[in-house]
Amino acid sequence: MRTSVTFLFAALFIFAGCKRAEKPAVPTPPAEAKKMEAVQKIPMDQLPKWPADYPVTGDSVAVISVSIDGRPIGDMAAEFYPDKAPNHVRNFKWIAEHGAYDGVKIHRIIKGFMIQGGDPRGDGSGGPNWTVNAEFNDIPHTRGVLSMARTNDPNSAGSQFFVVDGAPAHLNGKYTVFGKVFKGLDVLDQIVNVPVGTSRMNENSVPQETVVMTSVKIVPRSAVMN
Repeated sequence: MRTSVTFLFAALFIFAGCKRAEKPAVPTPPAEAKKMEAVQKIPMDQLPKWPADYPVTGDSVAVISVSIDGRPIGDMAAEFYPDKAPNHVRNFKWIAEHGAYDGVKIHRIIKGFMIQGGDPRGDGSGGPNWTVNAEFNDIPHTRGVLSMARTNDPNSAGSQFFVVDGAPAHLNGKYTVFGKVFKGLDVLDQIVNVPVGTSRMNENSVPQETVVMTSVKIVPRSAVMN
C-alpha cells in the first residue's frame, strides 16, 4: 500500500499501505501487567492480528524513542483513548508490545502538518496482514494527536500512524484519533525540522536524514511521570 498525502490538497487523504495498487490516572490492572510480560517480539510480517479480547483498559502509555542518523533525540510519551477508538488502541498496543514498531522509520515529515511512521518497509507501502475498521470520533486533530493513516477506504488502517504538528481541521471526523503525545513534544519539534526532499508524488516530505523509532514500549503512566 503506497502511503501518500498531497499537502497542497490537504483536504484529500492520508494514505497508509495495504497493497501498492492503493496508493486519565489509575494503576495498571494485574491482567494487563501480566500481558505486558508475556508477549514476545515478532516481526510485522509474521505477526497475527490481535485477538478481539486483547485488553486495552488501564492507564498504560506508549513511549516512542527516536533517533536521527543514529543519534538518540529523546522520547515522546502518548496516552490512549480506548473509549473513543478501542480497536485502534488495541491494534497499536498489540504491534508495539510485540516489538514490531522497533527500528521502523518515520518516513514522511511535513512541518506544520504531521510526521508519519509505522511502515515496516520504511517507504509508505507496507503494513501488517490485516486492516482496522474506522472509528472516527469527536476528538480534533491538534498538535501531538496520534491518528491512523489509511487509504481512501475508511476501513483500511494497518500499522501506519501519524503525529499531528499543527491543527489540520480538515482531517477531523475522517481519520481515527486514538491518542495524544503529552510529554516530549520537543522531540516532535526536532523531527519536523529534519530537512526533506521531494517524493515520487512530488511532495516535499522525504526525510534527508534517517529518522527511526528505535523502540515503542507500552508502560504504566507512572513510569514516565517524573
